[in-house]
Amino acid sequence: MNASTLAIRRVGIDTWRENVVFLHRDCPVVRAEGFQALAKVQVRANGYTIVAVLNVVDDAGIVEPRELGLSEDAFARLKVAPGHPATVEHAEPPASLPALHRKINGERLDREDMKSLVRDIAAARYSKIELAAFVVATHQYELDRDEVWHLTEAMIAVGQRIDWQHEVGSGPVVDKHCIGGIPGNRTSMIVVPIVAAHGMLCPKTSSRAITSPAGTADTMAVLAEVELPLERLKQIARDTHACLAWGGTADLSPADDILISVERPLGIDSPGQMVASILSKKVAAGSTHLVLDIPMGPSAKVRSMESAQRLKRLFEYVAARVGLQLDAVITDGSQPIGRGIGPVLEARDVMQVLRNDPAAPQDLRQKALRLAARMIEFDPDVRGGDGERIARDILESGRAMERMNAIVDAQGRRQTAVLPGPLVHDVVATQSGVVSGIDNLRLARIARLTGAPQVEGAGVDLMARLGSPVSQGQTLYRLHACFEADLDFARRMAEQDSGFALSPAAA
Repeated sequence: MNASTLAIRRVGIDTWRENVVFLHRDCPVVRAEGFQALAKVQVRANGYTIVAVLNVVDDAGIVEPRELGLSEDAFARLKVAPGHPATVEHAEPPASLPALHRKINGERLDREDMKSLVRDIAAARYSKIELAAFVVATHQYELDRDEVWHLTEAMIAVGQRIDWQHEVGSGPVVDKHCIGGIPGNRTSMIVVPIVAAHGMLCPKTSSRAITSPAGTADTMAVLAEVELPLERLKQIARDTHACLAWGGTADLSPADDILISVERPLGIDSPGQMVASILSKKVAAGSTHLVLDIPMGPSAKVRSMESAQRLKRLFEYVAARVGLQLDAVITDGSQPIGRGIGPVLEARDVMQVLRNDPAAPQDLRQKALRLAARMIEFDPDVRGGDGERIARDILESGRAMERMNAIVDAQGRRQTAVLPGPLVHDVVATQSGVVSGIDNLRLARIARLTGAPQVEGAGVDLMARLGSPVSQGQTLYRLHACFEADLDFARRMAEQDSGFALSPAAA
């Protein structure tokens, strides 16, 4: 090993979709190259090359002077074993850097600019500081509709793309997606088995929740395996006409996953980025037809009908240009959908609906039927307006439950049941009145503090809805947790502000 070569050390630090390398301050390469902390460096080993952000350390327990430490992301990208020799040098600036600077200055980017930028983002050539500047710029200087179109195209181009027609023949490949922001709302787990039982192909891949109390994949994981290799996922779709899986193993629109890792901590969800994110994932996943749920309400992502209609038109414009048939539905986002917020509680609601249990939350049932009907009407053999009758018959006959069981068994049924967290606390009304407002964002934060979605049994179980008359001391919702500290955090936040507004009852 010569003077410019270092031995790779896996440091075991999760830097969340950013390549980070660690060099000791006394490393001869640091001195020879004049490296400084946060500089971008290029690492080569065994024919692979990555660009990474440098951290300089003084503790030989982390990395010794003749070692090159790699974060988990960098180690996975470099694909070599610990101890393997590697070289490190200053990185050349990304080719798309001038385009990034133009967007930061508020200029419009064309198709080639977006292609170049997204290629460099997907290849992890930008630091999170630089990506944050891009995300803020696209929020401050809103992308026009053609920029969103070009961004979507570029995101599709850099990842894998599934061709279901090649796998299972002709016909629409349908999907359903919600823009998010509404706790509960686990309609996909009801819609997918209904549509699959009708005979349509509905391979649903979803993200894991990052800032919400649960996503579809988190809730489905209560029932079955969701982290499936792509070939197994395809076989399940062939066998059952559906799946409800995590999409992370499929490498679909990888640039989007990197941008999301920056957007979420910043709390930025600009319309252009949202449209590009959702549509690129759906096209890459092989969908040809999409029903899109746009909830609108005082504490939803979309607060007014004007904003909802504007977002709907943008989705429709971009979808048409990337070859996706879209049916966007503006729905009621004034309160959570269903009773449970958190994986186990949401799974309970879903199974109650599929089993036609009289105790099932009716708002979840009705919304799922409405969305399933729109999807079924993508079938060229179904007459417009017949979708709801067909969806209701499939649900009430038990065929949706049978299909759900088939999907769960195909993915790998979970053998041990997970129960709601045993530690509970009831949040009660401080006065008598009528529930006049429910803050979705507040309830989602409280549910996350209970431990959801990482702790599957944690969450919030709602006992009151908008318009419900309540008496002083009556339970508004119950907190479930598995750890005392989580329950205490959630309880204190609920005591500061329960998220429920009460108005005096009419005389």
